[in-house]
Amino acid sequence: MNAKRADKLATGILYAVAALVVIILVALLGYILVQGVPEISWHFLTSPALAFEAGGGIGIQLFNSFYLLILALVISLPISLGAGIYLNEYASKNTITGLIRTTIEILSSLPSVVVGLFGYLFFVVQFKLGFSILSGAFALTVFNLPILTRSIEEALANIPDSQREAGYALGLSRWETVTKIVVPAALPSIITGVVLSAGRIFGEAAALIYTAGQSAPALDFSNWNPFDISSPLSPLRPAETLAVHIWKINSEGIMPDAKAVSAGASAVLIIAVLLFNFLARWLGKRLYKHLTAE
Repeated sequence: MNAKRADKLATGILYAVAALVVIILVALLGYILVQGVPEISWHFLTSPALAFEAGGGIGIQLFNSFYLLILALVISLPISLGAGIYLNEYASKNTITGLIRTTIEILSSLPSVVVGLFGYLFFVVQFKLGFSILSGAFALTVFNLPILTRSIEEALANIPDSQREAGYALGLSRWETVTKIVVPAALPSIITGVVLSAGRIFGEAAALIYTAGQSAPALDFSNWNPFDISSPLSPLRPAETLAVHIWKINSEGIMPDAKAVSAGASAVLIIAVLLFNFLARWLGKRLYKHLTAE
């Protein structure tokens, strides 16, 4: 077999594998959306779930998912941003920083169920936070921190050194150069990484089963006192998220319309994750065009 024929064969195999992956992905997404979208309605999105009756919704679970997402990002984003800036802009290349980067890589590959068990032992039991939104947010922070740190560090590393040198030439200190030149230039990539990590957090279930709990108590949406357990803003109440709800109703089998609710909730989850991905791409391109004046 000559080189030209071998190249065509290898190219054909690669295209076939890529097409197979796309077909499987489209088939899975299509099946979930075709089964679930007809079940979605305003009542379904806003009403509370019913355990032994048909006709319940996912309103509280949907709210819990967004609330946990916001809390987890509020905790993890400043830490990740500081860690990424330190590792890329200040840390020297030595054994210690190499060990830190290796540790971050290891933590980012941990199964989410392991993070959930750690969160249960550490936050729920040791710190006595119980099954609560706060325990879930801390567990999601452990889950998200290494991924977000690596994303921010890589975004900063992609900024050419010529921009840093230009800042130094203008008499700026290292900190001023980082905050006024490097970080703004890397902002599109940073925001893309944040939004993509938000999509991953939103669909997380295993880590939250052991930390945020599997119950969704009735909430009083007219009560905005975060210290009241019936308030939707209370961080110390248990909070079943959308992904946990899908797992729970399929494993318990006590809901008469479990199949319909599961299909609708799965479609909402898939649509939300897809929107996070599209939003990340749109924001990245928009910010890039704005900052580069293209």
